[in-house]
Amino acid sequence: MARTNLRLFWGFWIGAAALWLVLNLDLFSATSVFALREFMMQWSGTLAIAAMSVAMILSLRPRWPEGRLDGLDKMYRLHKWLGIGALGLAVFHWLWSEAPKWAIGAGLLPRPERGPRPEITDPVQSYLMSFRGTAESLGELAFYASVLLLVIALVKLVPYRIFRYTHRILPLAYLALVFHSVILLDYDMWLTPLGPVLALLMLAGSYAAVVSLLGMIGRRRRVAGEITALRSYPGVRSLETEIRLGDGWPGHEAGQFAFVTSNKIEGAHPYTIASAWKPEDPTIAFVTKELGDHTSTLAEKLKVGQQVTVEGPYGRFTFDDGRPRQIWIGAGIGITPFLARLKEMARSAPDTQRPEIDLFHSTREVDDAALERIAADAQAANVRLHVLIDERDGFLGGERIRELVPGWRDASLWFCGPSGFGKSLRADFAAQGLDVEERFHQELFEMR
Repeated sequence: MARTNLRLFWGFWIGAAALWLVLNLDLFSATSVFALREFMMQWSGTLAIAAMSVAMILSLRPRWPEGRLDGLDKMYRLHKWLGIGALGLAVFHWLWSEAPKWAIGAGLLPRPERGPRPEITDPVQSYLMSFRGTAESLGELAFYASVLLLVIALVKLVPYRIFRYTHRILPLAYLALVFHSVILLDYDMWLTPLGPVLALLMLAGSYAAVVSLLGMIGRRRRVAGEITALRSYPGVRSLETEIRLGDGWPGHEAGQFAFVTSNKIEGAHPYTIASAWKPEDPTIAFVTKELGDHTSTLAEKLKVGQQVTVEGPYGRFTFDDGRPRQIWIGAGIGITPFLARLKEMARSAPDTQRPEIDLFHSTREVDDAALERIAADAQAANVRLHVLIDERDGFLGGERIRELVPGWRDASLWFCGPSGFGKSLRADFAAQGLDVEERFHQELFEMR
């Protein structure tokens, strides 16, 4: 997670926890397990529903935060970790609810003495409390459903199409938890600064949940398209798909990506755009590699003339940093955003000011036609190309890059490829004194 997003992530938890704590200082004078239990359930429940609400809002792919969070890929990473945090707190909340009961049953704790409940004179509070039993039952069911659905979302072995459909159910569980929270939140908290903040988060999150359930996320950024060409590169098990777009596409920058739907049952999949934008010729190209159950069948399923839907563009991997030198590393199918940038540069005016660029393409598989196209594009854009084939040249690492680019200390690095490789390169250059927070750019191309 980028430094800015990491600060936002921890800032959210610290800020929310501190606000609740300031308003509940009686926590420190709790004299029994059951008094502490009430505080712990309120604390964990409040933070969990707040985090889930922010995660739901981010799931709408809003434009304003995307720019400030350095792209949709980083925004989805924040969405994911907020969900993980909410899951952990929900489990903590459930344990505080159930564990004291288990302890009583095991004879480890005495049953608490309950006096008569104080009379509720506030009509609003009385009305809310009339739903207490329903809220508790519904909250427990929603908790079990949320745990199952979030585990499915996090386990990469579950196919994307199953993840997609189960994730569409999650907003229902969220709405049930909103009802649970509204009813069971300590009534006095609604009259403090925490109340309006929580209400706004849950209202916005509920709106996001409804939009998601209706399948309307990103609807205003969708345009119709038609496949006009398909080119196969069997040596690298990749397929280039060219699509002519209908009205409404705003144009894109090299390095951005889009969601493409070719099958409504399968749903939208994100692909990096592999072409420069030409308003006079509204076509867009994607290069996909056979990496999973969906991409492995695209060559068989896609046909010229087929209607598709394209949503976007998204992402901030757009090469604009003002550095005099750039080093690009495209590992395997990670070469795609650099193809778009090469085409964009080749179309620009000859006197356009641009950085000095070295492009490293590291690949395990070889397709001569694909390599020839990359070489031609690099030459047209006046970019130095270094192709390294694993079996022939060995693996690419930071030391080799520094040997081939003596001026690397003045450069920014742009990486797209396997996340583990990117993490290794980032650590390597950080150890050599490069300010990786500012000058190492990586596309975190994972939507789950």
